[in-house]
Amino acid sequence: MKKILITALTIGICCSCGGSAARSKRTAQTAPAAAQTQPKTYTYRIVAAYPHSTEAYTQGLYYDNGLLWEGTGQYGESRVQTIDLSTGRTDVLARLPRSEFGEGIARVGDELFQLTWQSNTAHVYSLKDGKLQKIRDHRYPGEGWGLTTDGTKLYMSDGTANIHTVDPATFRREKRVTVTFKGVPVNYLNELEWIGGKLWANVYTTDQIAIIDPATGVVEGIVDLTGLLPEAEAAPETDVLNGIAYDAAADRIFVTGKNWPKLFEIEIIEK
Repeated sequence: MKKILITALTIGICCSCGGSAARSKRTAQTAPAAAQTQPKTYTYRIVAAYPHSTEAYTQGLYYDNGLLWEGTGQYGESRVQTIDLSTGRTDVLARLPRSEFGEGIARVGDELFQLTWQSNTAHVYSLKDGKLQKIRDHRYPGEGWGLTTDGTKLYMSDGTANIHTVDPATFRREKRVTVTFKGVPVNYLNELEWIGGKLWANVYTTDQIAIIDPATGVVEGIVDLTGLLPEAEAAPETDVLNGIAYDAAADRIFVTGKNWPKLFEIEIIEK
């Protein structure tokens, strides 16, 4: 998520009880502990590769109407932009102040939401004719990391093992689930996507994506993307895997990483 020192662990052991993100007292409902199931494991096949800007420190990604929408991070470089898949050309639609570090993005109706890391602020834009206009802000406790939607509610990660269900009209937290892998909390949940009724989450510093039951927080599957970006294509600025987008109409999954030169369409294959 940020350039902080966190040991890179596989998801099976990236599950300590602590977390670096800020915690606050919550008034939202907490989901009860759920029975654990044996998670499925998946590998992948690359369907297609597309150009991606190495200047984009990817924090949020979603697909909409033929375009990828990307939220980027880093102080002084945080923005919301669209990506043309065939050319990799970006069109910057909004920029954050230099004092803010951009995070996850999601669209609900005609509004686009953008989190910030430690500014405790969600920016909300109206989205009309492919343009963004800032219309309001919401405040929230703790850090902002990943954001996605089921079309009605927002789902937000904060760098811990928690995912919050959020009302987009008020940004009030309505529910919290703790994500667990075989009964152990999974910290550093990062970028989120909603695919087929499940939450998909990057786990920061790893090459794994967790497939999560949103009602219980139980990890039902692990997608291992080790080796997705060949070492020969990595540069000094290349950072970790982060970014998941889903084209529901064509059933396509896209993934990328921070400052990666490529964005990939993948098919997952159960081991």
